[in-house]
Amino acid sequence: MSTLSSPTRSLLRATLAAVVAACSVSAHAGSWPEKPITMVVPFPAGGGTDLVARSIQPLLQRELGQPVVIDNRSGAGGTLGSSYVARAVADGYTAGVVTTSTHAVSVALYPRLAYNPAKDFAYAGFIGTSPYVLAVNNALRVPDARTLVARVKSDRTPHTFGSVGVGTVSHLMGEQFQKFIGEPMIHVPYRGAAPAYTDLIGGQVQIMFDNPAGLTPYIKAGKIAAIAVTAATPLLPDVPTFASQGVSGFEQQLWYGIAFPKGTPAAIVDRFNAALNKVLADKAVADDLAGKGVTVRPGTPAALRAAVQQDIPYWGRIAKSVGATGE
Repeated sequence: MSTLSSPTRSLLRATLAAVVAACSVSAHAGSWPEKPITMVVPFPAGGGTDLVARSIQPLLQRELGQPVVIDNRSGAGGTLGSSYVARAVADGYTAGVVTTSTHAVSVALYPRLAYNPAKDFAYAGFIGTSPYVLAVNNALRVPDARTLVARVKSDRTPHTFGSVGVGTVSHLMGEQFQKFIGEPMIHVPYRGAAPAYTDLIGGQVQIMFDNPAGLTPYIKAGKIAAIAVTAATPLLPDVPTFASQGVSGFEQQLWYGIAFPKGTPAAIVDRFNAALNKVLADKAVADDLAGKGVTVRPGTPAALRAAVQQDIPYWGRIAKSVGATGE
């Protein structure tokens, strides 16, 4: 007959259950992946983030030995898709592309954000970084940023600036530029890059900040003009930086990475990180991303986690200074 008290027996049962669960997770992680992995892109197809994801997809599938299915879940500046990833089962079969917009700027612009970027994700590693481009409709006929500033100051009719969504870096940099000029402009947010580009080309909006991954084909085709970049990029070698034009405070770059839901086994995250870094080391992938204005950035899960934690207060200060909000 057992001499253990009821509370002691309950504690032993709970401990045994935890050990069994841990062993099960460990065994699962050891055989991962056994089925297709969904990679959520929180922006529409055709935009910069989507193009970056599709650059790494083919070789990532080869390295992991399973299909990697891209799932575009757009809306609310990328926060809807990111929220979906945060709530997904932490079994290694749902990952998300994370960006400066979705996991740093979002905290400043959405007080009721449905996820906590610092706590709700298991970060797997960077994909790369990209500068921002200031592009304008051709009808403006401005050769550089300083001329644009003078034009906005002198024109009586307020200028319009588009963004790829409320709460994105594209939006926040437009607000920052408006404050720099000191004249009101009208913000026109879009549900992703593709419709924003269409209206920038058509003249429904006149000005836009975005990364070169999506903008460059239209720039090279002469459909829109690039007049400044936040950092030099081989993709647009003739476009001067803001700093070289005497326009200060515009040196920001966008990062892209991959994250799983919080609680995803470390063994799975590490396996994915190794595969991702191997893909980024492939010259064809690096060249393809460079052609989209993205510099590959292999690294550790900890490095991406640190970037998120550092950039949340950085973008929070900018959002506060320009009075930007996503709600």
